[in-house]
Amino acid sequence: MQALFLELQRYVGFTPADEERLRAVKPLVLPTFVPAIEAFYARILEHDDARAALQRGERHVGQLKTTLLQWMNELFDGPWDERYVERRARIGTVHVRIGLPQHYMVTAMNLVRRHLLDALEGPNHTDDRTAVNRVLDLDLAIMLHTYRLDLEARQVRAERLATFGQLVGSIGHELRNPLGVIETSLYVLKGRNDPDPKVTKHLDRIGGQVTIANDIITQLLDLIRERPLGTQRVALGAVLAEAEGVISRPEGVSLELPAGPVPDVLGDPTQLRQVFVNLFDNAVSAASPVGRVVVTVTREDAAVVIGVEDTGTGIDPSIASRLFEPLVTTRAKGIGLGLALVKRIVERHGGTVETAPGKTLGGARFVVRLREVT
Repeated sequence: MQALFLELQRYVGFTPADEERLRAVKPLVLPTFVPAIEAFYARILEHDDARAALQRGERHVGQLKTTLLQWMNELFDGPWDERYVERRARIGTVHVRIGLPQHYMVTAMNLVRRHLLDALEGPNHTDDRTAVNRVLDLDLAIMLHTYRLDLEARQVRAERLATFGQLVGSIGHELRNPLGVIETSLYVLKGRNDPDPKVTKHLDRIGGQVTIANDIITQLLDLIRERPLGTQRVALGAVLAEAEGVISRPEGVSLELPAGPVPDVLGDPTQLRQVFVNLFDNAVSAASPVGRVVVTVTREDAAVVIGVEDTGTGIDPSIASRLFEPLVTTRAKGIGLGLALVKRIVERHGGTVETAPGKTLGGARFVVRLREVT
């Protein structure tokens, strides 16, 4: 990060003299901070894609305005060191995570620039305006660097998933044939009514494993094929209750659904049920052998927000950024398909799924946002 900072400093021509000028002119530009912030978000919210990105992000716009005010203060206070770059990069990372289009951010940043420069009119402030332009160029370069890193990571991930899809499509269909032969043979053998209980036991075990293998293949194929959505008004409360009834859990783990009425959402009830079966199953596994899983439902703008939180140990930071990719798992007996399928189904519904810090239980928390039907 230090090497990046020095490189960007040289690139924009930012010097210690600029630092002194920024500190000196802060009282002059301070009155422009609030108008600049309002203009920044007014411009972003003019665009549907950008507005949707902010509304489905981790924070409300009001909280983002507070963060932007802090950012503007640091712009003139410094210190402009490695930690400054790290803080700026985190802002860029938030923009990437919530899906804020890059060009909206750049355009809105230019509005901030204009407000600050307007406060420094006149020949006496030529060097001051240069310093402001340089520090804004420095910040913009850091954020664009974050976007570039994300783009490269997405390209690598897309190539990996494309290869994964080709393999799954080929191998999945090929495996169906031998499994079908095994199922047919099991049917014939069971039809003989062998009195030996050991034979019956082993036939049942074979049948159970065939079912598991078929389920795995189905999940793999669901990740790569476009199953049509039977979109309709969905009673979310009923879907959550059905999902809760499907999963098995130890006696020491409780799963608590919302007590009150739950809003309806727009979607495919069968596929949404699969989303919550997978999330509940993961949460119960994390909370086992003794613990709690709490499901919450709230409204946020035009969305219904479903939180699934557990008392487990939380998400391993080493895989947090890849948690929704196929074949990534922390479960001893997991194969890493459940969360990948959750993400695919939710996004096909026009919603989002993300992780967030646990609010009350201290473990992992998954947050799903779906469109509300009023």
